Amino acid sequence: MTSMLRRLVNRLLWALVVVVGVGSVSFVIERALPGDPVRMLLGPQARPADVARARDIYALEAPLWVQYGRFWTRLVHRAPADGADPEPDASHRTCGEAGLGLHVDLGYSYRYRKPVVELIAAKAPLSFRLAIWALLLQACLGLGLGVIAARKRDTTADQLIVGTTLVGSSAPIFALGLLLQYALAHRLGWLPFDGAGDEAERYRYLVLPVLTLGLYGATLYARLTREELIDTLGSDFVLAARARGASSWRATIVHGLRAALLPIVTLLVLELGALLGGAVVTEKLFRWPGLGAMAVDAMVNRDGPVIMGTVLFGAVAIVVATLAVDILAVLLDPRVRARD
Repeated sequence: MTSMLRRLVNRLLWALVVVVGVGSVSFVIERALPGDPVRMLLGPQARPADVARARDIYALEAPLWVQYGRFWTRLVHRAPADGADPEPDASHRTCGEAGLGLHVDLGYSYRYRKPVVELIAAKAPLSFRLAIWALLLQACLGLGLGVIAARKRDTTADQLIVGTTLVGSSAPIFALGLLLQYALAHRLGWLPFDGAGDEAERYRYLVLPVLTLGLYGATLYARLTREELIDTLGSDFVLAARARGASSWRATIVHGLRAALLPIVTLLVLELGALLGGAVVTEKLFRWPGLGAMAVDAMVNRDGPVIMGTVLFGAVAIVVATLAVDILAVLLDPRVRARD
């Protein structure tokens, strides 16, 4: 237990280092973007007094190292006491509630005229919905095809699955998206081209981006499942299960696939972290209003705080996913517990 706790603490420390590193790089990039952020925020006709006040509020006249320190001290800080008026210095107008009496401050969007925290809070659920459904499709389809290919090794079915997945993973994801859009939306008219619609019909708009991400990701999981399962089906414990009377399918699924799950689950969890940070190409292609589409718009419009906020959010999502992988490795693989 002590070794496992030490392992977890080490992972947490490395996660903190990664987040600080990503945040620092994002800060430098945001400050290096061309253009005057105050003029972008207030407009070219803003009065000099308003410009000076905005520069003072956002500490843009301070040295770079002072701005850097302010970024980290303001990132997570204590919220004002109930009844306190934060307006005199406007120090909390860019913040969002984080619970437990804390505020999160990622700056103020020049384009949307809103705190970046509010924008991420509004967009993240849409990216999360897309990520979950896409990951379920990737897992179900990829595992199913991989199991079939492993059981039918070196047959026509195996060669067809391997060839199809190789072609699918070699093509760019936007090509698959455009093909699905043409077939299902344009030719057949079953689904809307793009957008998100209202809440009542949102799942119709979700089908095409989910299919794009799901089919594309399933090609990788099918090949990985096939390779891992082929290795485990020849193992002694699978042969022993067959000798005890287990059916071929039971030996494959219960014994073989269970032993091959660790690398598959590892990849799935890491993919979830990446999708939560925004499926940039797919969201933009289908105009799905998630984090990925917002990040692309921020890059086009030189909206530095939004770029920094989405990058930092994506980094935290991947770091959390990596920690979850470490925990799952201990739970799924007895050999990891034995080493601990």
